[in-house]
Amino acid sequence: MGLVFRVGVAADGIGRQNVSNRPYAAGIYGTGAALKMQEISFDEALESARVKDSRYERDAYIFVREALDYTQKSIAKQSRGRMRHVTGQELLEGIKDYALEQYGPMAATVLEAWGVRNCQDFGEIVFNMVEVGLLAKTDKDNRSDFEAGYDFYEAFRRPFLPPSKQICSEVLSSPPSVGN
Repeated sequence: MGLVFRVGVAADGIGRQNVSNRPYAAGIYGTGAALKMQEISFDEALESARVKDSRYERDAYIFVREALDYTQKSIAKQSRGRMRHVTGQELLEGIKDYALEQYGPMAATVLEAWGVRNCQDFGEIVFNMVEVGLLAKTDKDNRSDFEAGYDFYEAFRRPFLPPSKQICSEVLSSPPSVGN
């Protein structure tokens, strides 16, 4: 069984993904054909991305890579094992779910420590990875896909507030009612 390329990550026929230190070929998928690009290791490509854009810690890139895997597996379960392209909005939801699962109430703190403060930062990380060949994109994908994401407070802090604080923050975040 040959290599399957999806969003630039090589997987062998038994589902193991090659995101280790071993070299892999970042690929562009489409009609079943894969375009073999330059052979580089994940670490080399990651370091290249960080040299170009040092705003984000190394762990932020690794987290996005893992969150993409998490998202793809979630989508595959919903579509009976069929792998397909992941949109920016789908990836953002997967990132949120994965962050909450991995870090719970510390998710926002961990992401902030890595330099990630909003959904646009995730888009920057994704496209930095595209530029160094760690991920692939379609012609329809762009950074603006990550602009209409969620509010970090609502996504990562609110779920862990005590009920009394959630009510107060709902009142504070609600627009004032206009009197008649």
